Amino acid sequence: MIRIGVCGFPTAQEVLFQKLDVVEVQKTFYTPLSEKHLLNLRKKAPPHFIFTMKAFQGITHPHHSPTYRRAKLPPHFTPQNLGFFQPTQEVQESTAITLREARALKAEVIVIQCPPSFQPTSQNLTNLRRFFQELERNHFIFGFEPRGNWPSELVRQLCEELDLIHIVDPFYASPVAGKIRYFRLHGRGSYHYRYTPDELKELARKLQENPQETFCLFNNTFMLQNALELKEEVIASQNF
Repeated sequence: MIRIGVCGFPTAQEVLFQKLDVVEVQKTFYTPLSEKHLLNLRKKAPPHFIFTMKAFQGITHPHHSPTYRRAKLPPHFTPQNLGFFQPTQEVQESTAITLREARALKAEVIVIQCPPSFQPTSQNLTNLRRFFQELERNHFIFGFEPRGNWPSELVRQLCEELDLIHIVDPFYASPVAGKIRYFRLHGRGSYHYRYTPDELKELARKLQENPQETFCLFNNTFMLQNALELKEEVIASQNF
């Protein structure tokens, strides 16, 4: 099964619900959302429509990250205790926020995107392992998107050890582990990039070369156009 969608809402919700298979909710990364808001979003979508979501940045990103400019943090949070999977009350509460949101949304995948500054140091690996070993997973699938200099063999070992799926941009890397494939396409060299017809043909081949369930989410300026073009390409190749 191939599921094609976008990261966020580049157009009216009703259009996405009608034309695409999945949306990755992005606002959950920046600031906590109310359960009512997410329940309403789930109610608006058709029963078959799939949501995934990004985990709250309090789990992964240190307090000096520019992404916190849009955040409304609980007033009792100590900023220095945020991010990098630290064994702090702030990270624990950030995790509880993410799990509560995922339950309301009935999200199938929770995306854990790390900042490039989160490198595979001894301390970071210790924190990462502790975090996922103690995590209340319920039925959720957790995807790990490391950025920066992460050796493939280390990522494979961690994903297998901690039951994670490896999230990649398929134009730059191949996933090394996971029971499903989850692709996030950020544009080639720039968020403002628009994928060409030839690139979408190549991507369609990548999606169909493996029988695993595959999510393909565009996260570029032209995400909606590219998602719809890719759907047409996949359908055309299946009917060929």
